[in-house]
Amino acid sequence: MQSRARSPEAKLRRTEDLLDAARALAAARGGVRHVTLAAVTEAAGLHPSAVRRYFDSKEELLLELAERGWNQWHDSLTAHLADARNLTPAESAAAVAATLTAQPLFCDLLTHVPLSLEGEVDIERARRFKTNSFAAHDGIVDALTASSDTLTTAQAQELIAAALGLTAYLWQVSHPTPTLAELYAKNPRWGHAALDFEPRLTRLLQAVAVGATVMDGD
Repeated sequence: MQSRARSPEAKLRRTEDLLDAARALAAARGGVRHVTLAAVTEAAGLHPSAVRRYFDSKEELLLELAERGWNQWHDSLTAHLADARNLTPAESAAAVAATLTAQPLFCDLLTHVPLSLEGEVDIERARRFKTNSFAAHDGIVDALTASSDTLTTAQAQELIAAALGLTAYLWQVSHPTPTLAELYAKNPRWGHAALDFEPRLTRLLQAVAVGATVMDGD
C-alpha cells in the first residue's frame, strides 16, 4: 500500500492514481456500473480508509471523470472541426458522432450523470460540474456553428441535446451484459437491440440535424 500523501503534488498524484484505476476497472468490467470504490482503492494501491481524503464517494469520483470527459470531448471536436468550413448538417452530425464514439468511458458515463452521479454529491461539487460541463457544451456549439454555413446556434444546441440523450441510451444497449449477450445469441430476433453504436448514432443525429434545418426553413 502507498503511504499517505503529505504534499499537494503527492495528493494530486494519488488522485490521478484513483481516476486511472477507475478508468481501467470500467474498461475491464464492462462499464462504470460495475466499478466499486473498494476495487478502485485496491487497484490504486491505497488503504481502504485513505480514499476519503480524495473523493467523498464513488459518485464524486465518477463525476470527476465525466467532467473531464466533457473537456476532452470539447477539445476533440474543436480540433476535428478546426479547419472545416461550410459543413452540411449531416457532416456536422457525423463529426459529433465520431468524436463521441472515440470516448467510450464518457459515452458510458452519460447514462449515469443525470441518473445517479450529479444528484449524489454536495452542492458545491455539483455546481463545479455544471459550470465546467456547460462551458464545454457552449464551446462545442460555437465550433459547430463556426464550421457550418447552415446550423444556427439553436440548431447546434438541439443537435447536442439529441447526441447526449441518444448516446446515454444507445451506448448501453449496444454493449450488453454477458447475460443479455447470451440471451440475444439464443434468440436472434432480439439481437437487433445489440446494435452497432456509431453507425446508428450517426444516422439518427444526421436525421436530427437535417430535420432541424428543414423545419426552421419552412
